[in-house]
Amino acid sequence: MEYVHSALLLHAAGQDVNEENVSDVLEAAGVEVDSAQVKSLVAALDGVDMEEAMNTAVAGGAAAPAPAADGSDESADDAEDASDDGGDEAEDAGGDADEDEEGLGGLF
Repeated sequence: MEYVHSALLLHAAGQDVNEENVSDVLEAAGVEVDSAQVKSLVAALDGVDMEEAMNTAVAGGAAAPAPAADGSDESADDAEDASDDGGDEAEDAGGDADEDEEGLGGLF
């Protein structure tokens, strides 16, 4: 994740996202640099419009369906069913720390 963050930082600063700059940022942050990962990242980002990619990623979230205008409960039930993909996790808020870390790790 540090590698992607370094590329985003370089982009935000208006610097070239190249192997040398990514390595420099990582070293400055105290990260042990893996040159193969740096090469892979730079190659993967070659030709990518980072501004467009960031805007697409931010705007790509799905919205919940709106309830039916006629007041019927059918669309509300559909919306609830669509969003209920593991609601047991919310009910088990008292789980142990390892499970919580795994859940957070899935975000990255």
